Amino acid sequence: MLEQPASLLDSAPVTPATFPAWFAERQRAARQRFLQIPQPKRGDETWRFSSVKELDFADFRPANGGADATLLASRSTGLEAPVAKFVFGNDELLHSESDLPAGVICLPLAEALISHSELVEKHFMKQETRLGSAKWTALHEANLRNGLFVHVPANVEVEGTIEVFHWIAGDNTAIFPHTLIVTGANAKVRVVDYFQSADETSTGLAIAVNDLIAGPGSKLDYVAIQAFNEHTKVIQVNETGVAKDASATGFILNTGATWARNESLSRLEGEGSRSDMLSVSIPARDQEYDQRTFQHHVSPGAFSDLLYKNSLYDKARTIFSGLIFVDEGAHRTDAYQTCRNLFMSDDAEANSMPGLEINADDVKCSHGSTSCQISDEEIFYLRARGICPTRARQLIARGFSVEVIERLGDEKVEELVLRFVDDKFAHIAGGGA
Repeated sequence: MLEQPASLLDSAPVTPATFPAWFAERQRAARQRFLQIPQPKRGDETWRFSSVKELDFADFRPANGGADATLLASRSTGLEAPVAKFVFGNDELLHSESDLPAGVICLPLAEALISHSELVEKHFMKQETRLGSAKWTALHEANLRNGLFVHVPANVEVEGTIEVFHWIAGDNTAIFPHTLIVTGANAKVRVVDYFQSADETSTGLAIAVNDLIAGPGSKLDYVAIQAFNEHTKVIQVNETGVAKDASATGFILNTGATWARNESLSRLEGEGSRSDMLSVSIPARDQEYDQRTFQHHVSPGAFSDLLYKNSLYDKARTIFSGLIFVDEGAHRTDAYQTCRNLFMSDDAEANSMPGLEINADDVKCSHGSTSCQISDEEIFYLRARGICPTRARQLIARGFSVEVIERLGDEKVEELVLRFVDDKFAHIAGGGA
């Protein structure tokens, strides 16, 4: 039997001896930051409306093996023919296959830290965590053991999709998945991350961080599908930097977990850059999804567009707090931010706090949030065509989400996301969350 480690809050993790010295030093410093940063409180602006009681992680232990490689590899089914596929269980690589073009580096982070140390160091966690979870990204960095590193060199386009499965197995297990994607000038890549539980009853914790760096003129598309079981907590921090004339799309689907905190920051660093920040969430029963976003316009002449949609069932809660921030000199900024909530129950709760801060001239910026219920007329229309009320409501909620999913711009990936959406609706119809 594997020895069970102590709570992840009690003891300092040990960096593997094979990792480079700079990474060991960063992990040591991260552990110190974690200890020094105060625990978030309800009164903190970045945790307004949050259920901060969910931040009690004392019972969780770092993953220590225990994942069934054969079983989880067989359950890792996404696209029919991905260009590369990696399966991690409890942060250990279980399976990999790849048919990527020459020059593309796509490796487990544990391997890349050894074979491409300088390249990883150049891009690893460079942005400041500023949406409230600095304590938890420090805990992530201190405990990080693996993840995926993707580097696409200049003028190389990856046709197809890279898939990464992150499984959590065992009761009270904590994992720290990390995805670092870098595109060179005029390169292109798409990556889909899946986050799932090995069973439906174990309590788990995932603190995940993504670094997405889109080089000049490149195109980087990233999709995260969060479908953990109903007993897992998640903190997911997405940091994106977009260079001149580059575009980055970040999409998050939330269907699982009992509590999830998503923080997404996109930094428009070059003229002509574009960022699309997209999300679909379908919480039910007592699930809570807490979403914080920051569209940071550093350079003039950049475009960003955020569209989040939530369909809330039962007593579910969502929190959305987003800010468009335009730096001095970032003239001709074009930025939009929209959060829409669809109530499927009288007991659901949605809190929305969109915001703008503009320090430049000649800008186009708008933000807004709406919340509504399905009208009786819509239900009547579908019932008149022989569709039962439950199915009618699901069809309307599905159509509500499709507007976001269609912006992914790839038919196979859109079908994949809709498959998880339909699974969620079927789960709700069966009495689950």
